[in-house]
Amino acid sequence: MAQLRIALAQTNPAVGDLAANADKLVEWTRRAAERGAHLVVFTEMFLTGYPVEDLVLRTSFVEASIAAVETLAERLADEGLGETPVIVGYVDRANLAPRVGQPKGAPLDAAALLHRGRVAAKTAKHHLPNYGVFDEYRYFVRGDRMPIFRLHGVDVAIAVCEDLWQEGGPVAVVAEAGAGLLVVPNASPYERKKDDVRLALVSRRAKEAGCALAYVNQVGGQDELVFDGDSLVVSASGELVARAAQFTEELLITDLELPEARFGGLGTFEVDAADGTVITVERLELSAFSVEPYDPEPPVISEQLDDVAEVYAALVLAVRDYVAKNGFQSVVLGLSGGIDSALTATIASDAIGPERVHVVLMPSRYSSQHSLSDALELVDRQGVNAQTVPIGDIVSGFEKEISLSGLASENLQARVRGMILMGLSNQHGHLVLTTGNKSELAAGYSTLYGDSAGGFAPIKDVLKTLVWELSRWRNTRAGTSNEFLYGFAAPPIPENSIEKEPSAELRPDQRDTDSLPEYDVLDHLLDDYVERDMGSAELVAAGHDPALVARVIRLVDQAEYKRRQYPPGPKITPKNFGRDRRLPITNRWRETTP
Repeated sequence: MAQLRIALAQTNPAVGDLAANADKLVEWTRRAAERGAHLVVFTEMFLTGYPVEDLVLRTSFVEASIAAVETLAERLADEGLGETPVIVGYVDRANLAPRVGQPKGAPLDAAALLHRGRVAAKTAKHHLPNYGVFDEYRYFVRGDRMPIFRLHGVDVAIAVCEDLWQEGGPVAVVAEAGAGLLVVPNASPYERKKDDVRLALVSRRAKEAGCALAYVNQVGGQDELVFDGDSLVVSASGELVARAAQFTEELLITDLELPEARFGGLGTFEVDAADGTVITVERLELSAFSVEPYDPEPPVISEQLDDVAEVYAALVLAVRDYVAKNGFQSVVLGLSGGIDSALTATIASDAIGPERVHVVLMPSRYSSQHSLSDALELVDRQGVNAQTVPIGDIVSGFEKEISLSGLASENLQARVRGMILMGLSNQHGHLVLTTGNKSELAAGYSTLYGDSAGGFAPIKDVLKTLVWELSRWRNTRAGTSNEFLYGFAAPPIPENSIEKEPSAELRPDQRDTDSLPEYDVLDHLLDDYVERDMGSAELVAAGHDPALVARVIRLVDQAEYKRRQYPPGPKITPKNFGRDRRLPITNRWRETTP
């Protein structure tokens, strides 16, 4: 057996900032080298950030990526780090003739092995995901080469992200060709309870490949996606050896005892990938002999967050990165005294600090006294910046010039509030946070250009029942201070905001249940209709009331045009309103209820 110390760089790149990402790679490689790492592995497309979407279709972007990885190899050598092999993801291109249906320029979701000032080997993702949030047939062509390089007497293979999630391909090739370690750069976005699925998958693939497996995942927010890290190392038998923390950058150092290389021949040969394709294996040698025996560091196995804690961490990280990566210094939101705006304000305070959070209380003629007092209590508990702008006279000014009644009059109030928030955003440069939840967004219980006006929607993918659960959970963490919790001495959300019956307060004595079912009933139905794509017959067979099924399907389907115009927000479920769920606005299909 041979020893190998690997460093998994669980990092948070910025899409399109090749220079900053390169600087971070050099810094983290130096840290790894100082700790004696023999190999450093960065995440999928780390150099360019991920996902880059249609940027890969620009020749200038792909050329910049290719040039950057070559320059980076030279820079590492110039800075005394050339002897430490580094694997980094970037965008490359395949040497393919243009054809109809092929992405412009034939881009590759690639990974490069950097060593001694040069790009020693390249590979690219073989399996291209085309489901959920992924559109990779639009962007990339399939990779068909796998380098297996000998490092200190151990053969190390490289695969990329989706290559683990599909049968056949690189994992099957490693099993046939033989290797002591399979390293897999990833950019695998978060959704609830995915960490359990991920560990089981990595364990199974290690056993199939017949070697240890090191899985390094991106961390950070990128528009609608949140990446949770949770990098893993497992043995050839699938046992967990090391695990990084969730939602935070970490250099995971792990010492492994691995089988010495069994095959002496170098060069290239073809292997049946067991998926209808053939992959060319390229064997190369960086260092033939094992390192002298050394005392290994104890492996790190980070404790995993519980379900509610990981959702909250995902939301905080998403807001923090959206603010920082888009250059905002502060956020603003309307604070009504209700639970949705209270939770949104709390997430913002935890993400960027209450001193950078601005809230606006906008009472109307229908606002209750407890709404105003609950909002003021939250301001006092958290120390956010607050101002009060009564909207009664502003609404009256509109009503003097145009005759509105019923729903139009109610929506006017919401639109006045949206106008005020957008005006303050324009004046002071704040990012406007919308406060709508997934239940309301699903049912169309929001006002276009009113409470839907804004730049980012932190709880867009959070059902109402989970809003309450998150709020109660957050209050139990009062006094705790860490990367995701600000450290408020008292519970940050007023108890009355959590316990009182929800109301939009746009007319006298209004309650959400005037227009919607009870949220525990509604959310269960929405979960089946939206998340699981059940039709009406399936919903009734699952135990939902037929009349309620017909009503909720009608509400959801009719609100598609509103959701298309809603700001982006972090995905936490298997199917969010955005990349995951794409339905036509102009659509005459109607589910029939049995």
